[in-house]
Amino acid sequence: MILDEVKIHISGGDGKDGAVAFNKNLMELGPAGGAGGNGGSVYFEGTANLAALDQFRHKKDAKAQSGGIGRGQFRDGETGGDLVLKIPVGTVIHNLDTGETSEITKIGEQVLAAKGGRGGKGNFHFRSPTNTTPKEFGLGTPGESFNIRLELKLIADVGLMGLPNVGKSNLLNELTNAKSKVANYPFTTLEPNLGVYYDLILADIPGLIEGASTGKGLGIKFLRHIERTKTLFHLVAADSPSPVKDYKTVRQELKAHGGGLLDKKEFVFLSRSDNLSPADLKKKVALMNKAGIKVLPISILEEKSMEKVKKILNKITEEKISDGVSPLVKKTAKKQ
Repeated sequence: MILDEVKIHISGGDGKDGAVAFNKNLMELGPAGGAGGNGGSVYFEGTANLAALDQFRHKKDAKAQSGGIGRGQFRDGETGGDLVLKIPVGTVIHNLDTGETSEITKIGEQVLAAKGGRGGKGNFHFRSPTNTTPKEFGLGTPGESFNIRLELKLIADVGLMGLPNVGKSNLLNELTNAKSKVANYPFTTLEPNLGVYYDLILADIPGLIEGASTGKGLGIKFLRHIERTKTLFHLVAADSPSPVKDYKTVRQELKAHGGGLLDKKEFVFLSRSDNLSPADLKKKVALMNKAGIKVLPISILEEKSMEKVKKILNKITEEKISDGVSPLVKKTAKKQ
């Protein structure tokens, strides 16, 4: 199961002491102690790999390389190498010691998390007209050290949500090249799955149940993945005996969780509509409409209904392009 929250301890590399040394060359005098090397810093970098936090499942401490000790003959210690920790795009970085929060929103984006220590000066740097043979040297300083909580919140254009076993994974697989696990029982999806439809990222959010906002079922952790989703595709099973109740159950959990989830743009679909006769399906649609819920029946087995879903996705793509996506992306976002 994907790890989407973890606490770790990070440390910048230590700066090392400067050296006390004197020139060994014949006929040359004076201090020749080099400075100590600076310690490396710790950076977080965004990656598309959703499982990147697994590296911290058992290893909770991460430290950058320390600098090298200053040496004689003006040789400074080596600078410690930086430590770059790759974390999934959408990860929020909570510094538990300072209270500061930052986040990674793009692949390749880096955030400085802990600075390395400074190296101390060698005695060469303490020379003066009145102190020609200094024995002073500077001490290196330790790198910054912090307790960090990493919290993954998916960033997706469209989130597929609903009660367990309503066909979210099937729809994702049909629209994209995703390989989500599918079976006829609740909680098949135990972790978010992503797929790409042209330039849109679609996320299959694990099924919610009544009480999810208080930790029941798969719990509140999956509700936070919806926070970063711009548009919601809410699936309700057409063959459910109480589709209106199913819809309201999920909406209630969104309300209880808060975070503006109810304010997101939502499209409601009656999934698995092929399981009903045309007459029964018409009754279910009328029932939803009477409750004030605008709904579109769909089935992955019916090309016409899938074309309607794709039309909505194409419209979302056009809106994304108009919001500032590059012309290159615009060329690839052709309607099907």
